[in-house]
Amino acid sequence: MLSPKRITLFCGHYGSGKTNIAVNFALMLRKSGKEVDIADMDIVNPYFRTKDSAGELEAAGIRLISPRFANSNVDLPALPQELYGIFQQKERYAVLDIGGDDRGAYALGRFTPYILEENNYDNFFVANFYRPLTPGPEEALEVMREIETAGKVPFTGIVNNSNLGDETKAEDVTRSFEKAERLSELTGLPLAMTCARADIAPGIPADNVLPLTLQKKYY
Repeated sequence: MLSPKRITLFCGHYGSGKTNIAVNFALMLRKSGKEVDIADMDIVNPYFRTKDSAGELEAAGIRLISPRFANSNVDLPALPQELYGIFQQKERYAVLDIGGDDRGAYALGRFTPYILEENNYDNFFVANFYRPLTPGPEEALEVMREIETAGKVPFTGIVNNSNLGDETKAEDVTRSFEKAERLSELTGLPLAMTCARADIAPGIPADNVLPLTLQKKYY
């Protein structure tokens, strides 16, 4: 991740950890001196939102774009018009947190032409092989294809975020390596990074480990 693209998308199965990774990735970009926007494009799941980290993001100087009624008891499946600014202000880096599975990826459709035209993006599939519906690379591949068909933005890499929540140990992450590598082989896409809680990240023997440091409910 030494040369991030201007736009970085995180997609995956429900509960794979996209939001936590997106926020941590945006913070990493900001620490490297880049001007950063992060967009909450999840119109499916009202419970785990990028906006939950609004304080951390604002303190870091990151602009957050989220649905107007995020984190309220009003459920309106609409995306803010400010999202179009992400594709116009090319001097800023953008991180997009996409809703789960193919239902969430449909919201991406209206912005797909801008992403493909600029062609300066990474679209990462976030895999958690400890989730019931993605226990192996074959099942994860099926979810990948559904998301790709719905959002129409080709994936460019894989993020291994296999975890057991608060109970995760370094060896649990390590045990997922074989499945992540197999998914990489099946798709022909690189394994871009491995994510883990910050407290166990030093014990994980992998390149490109992104330590996750936000609220526990995101893991």
